[in-house]
Amino acid sequence: MTFPAPARDLALLVTRVAVGLVFVAHGWQKLFTNGIDGTAAFFDQVGVPAASAAAWFAAVVELAGGAALVLGLAVPVAGLLLLVDMIGAFVFVHAGAGLFVDQGGYELVLVLGAAALLFAVIGAGRHSVDHLLAGRRRTARPVRV
Repeated sequence: MTFPAPARDLALLVTRVAVGLVFVAHGWQKLFTNGIDGTAAFFDQVGVPAASAAAWFAAVVELAGGAALVLGLAVPVAGLLLLVDMIGAFVFVHAGAGLFVDQGGYELVLVLGAAALLFAVIGAGRHSVDHLLAGRRRTARPVRV
């Protein structure tokens, strides 16, 4: 069964915004709730290399990448950066704790990473800044005679 294009566009928008908001919340937490020093201390404790740089990377990528998903702006790039972030979270923090998040497991980073990969591959969809900008580029091209 294939859904009509408007339904697919709406589903992509809702999913992109939902996933983006989760990333924004986690980036905000790293930057402002725990602070970079607290995030870096945690990263150092769990063995993340270059913990301070990794804390900045994770915080900025999650906050800015999440906002990019919400807006639908530069979604392929944001998706790839968020995927890298989630691979790091999986490898350094959650892989050894099993699947379930209530036991420190990787279910959240797995789903967020898979969603980030999907957005990197399929893009932002029709209801996005990316789509608006692509439309402007198509109409701004000179006509060849």
